[in-house]
Amino acid sequence: MTETVESRVDAYPTRAGQVQVMPRQDKVVYGSAADGPMDQATLDHYDAKGYLAIDQLVTGEELEEFRAELKRLSEDPTVRADERCIVESTSQEVRSVFDVHKVSEVFKKIAHDPRVVGRAKQLLGSDVYIHQSRVNFKPGFEGKDFMWHSDFETWHAEDGMPGTRAVSISISLTDNYSFNGPLMIMPGSHQEYVSCDAATPDDNYKKSLVMQGAGTPDKTTLTEFADKYGIDVLEGPAGGAIMFDSNCMHASNGNVTPFSRSNIFIVYNSVENTIGEPYAARKPRPEFAGSTDFTPAGASSNA
Repeated sequence: MTETVESRVDAYPTRAGQVQVMPRQDKVVYGSAADGPMDQATLDHYDAKGYLAIDQLVTGEELEEFRAELKRLSEDPTVRADERCIVESTSQEVRSVFDVHKVSEVFKKIAHDPRVVGRAKQLLGSDVYIHQSRVNFKPGFEGKDFMWHSDFETWHAEDGMPGTRAVSISISLTDNYSFNGPLMIMPGSHQEYVSCDAATPDDNYKKSLVMQGAGTPDKTTLTEFADKYGIDVLEGPAGGAIMFDSNCMHASNGNVTPFSRSNIFIVYNSVENTIGEPYAARKPRPEFAGSTDFTPAGASSNA
């Protein structure tokens, strides 16, 4: 029998009019070196820092295929007219295309690839499903920033994800320099959960997917976190990837350089951590933002 919203235990309360910093209630790494492709040192680094880097995940041939598909999606008027396509508020350039593993056969293949799914399963210690996928465009001169936030806070508040047992992977389609808006993470911040004070507006996703509002921590807490954890700027070549915990405090600057910064972003959630009713929103976000299809990734029916 499904639990009612009232009977659920909320281990991570948020958006209730006050800011709180509380210890993480869940483990970070659930698997071991024997469970997948990563060695124990890599798993230990992820456990301590909340992220890991993969120098080269995909081949040069695959990278060219992904870039061609990225260009096709950005120029397809049908894709642009879809609700799953998010555009920049000022330039009207494409910012993100969500549900990309359903929109594109090319990106569907990498989303179910053992190189990716195997690592996610190793970290989370179970089968995993795709909670969300998208490609992010950060074109030269026009790409806007993503403010500091924990993805889990939004997934918990607006999608009903109960615990932090989820991992994101960002596969670089372009070189990430320190100056073209790469991912920044506060290493170790995943061990503390920051609740936010503002209530969730109705249909918040329509604004938050363009520019965050509710779900963004206050500046005092962010300053304290930066002083405590520091900031790692994650540079790296195209074809590499970053995997990071759902509760990492992360952000990226705007891109005022001529060098674009684009990536494939896929969220894997444990099949033992499936979403339900939102914890701090009147209704869930659309399916493309928080999937209720819990079919394990990499299963033969998806491949």
